[in-house]
Amino acid sequence: MRIKILQGDITTRSTDAIVNAANSSLLGGGGVDGAIHRAAGRELLEACRELRRNELPGGLDVGKAVATPGFRLPARWVIHTVGPNRHAGETDPGLLASCFRESLAVASQLGVGSVAFPAISAGIYGWDARQVAEVAYDVVTALGDSVPERGGSGNSGPGSPLEIVEFVLFSEQTAAVFQSVFEG
Repeated sequence: MRIKILQGDITTRSTDAIVNAANSSLLGGGGVDGAIHRAAGRELLEACRELRRNELPGGLDVGKAVATPGFRLPARWVIHTVGPNRHAGETDPGLLASCFRESLAVASQLGVGSVAFPAISAGIYGWDARQVAEVAYDVVTALGDSVPERGGSGNSGPGSPLEIVEFVLFSEQTAAVFQSVFEG
């Protein structure tokens, strides 16, 4: 599995799936969530409303993940996950790790070869970008048969089609933090 750290707009990535740092309502919001909803078009909101009506009447729990089609995005799928909000007292790194782990599990179920993540819970949810990067590194590298040296690459596990995991960070500063963590 190859890991890439990029500075840019996740909504423009042509990976098989992108991960949305959603709120529990799944009905759009600010930051990455709002950008993804705007780029995907009204169909994404309708798909999320359908999920709420049928599968998730109470919304998506923190640390869980669910997929919808990508609609007008270059990515075929959007994997929605709800990160913990430090400002609301959700300070357990295990919840943050669950976001990455559950998103990767959904990606595996979808059979995707590539997935792009934002810095889940960094920004408005108050998590330090370095801590988010460290948790992401631990989860993603644990996925492989052999954990790579920082900056290296490993396998994505037996039978796993996942070949590329990207971290697409909007700000140069966050991208630099992720780069420093992943290159060790």
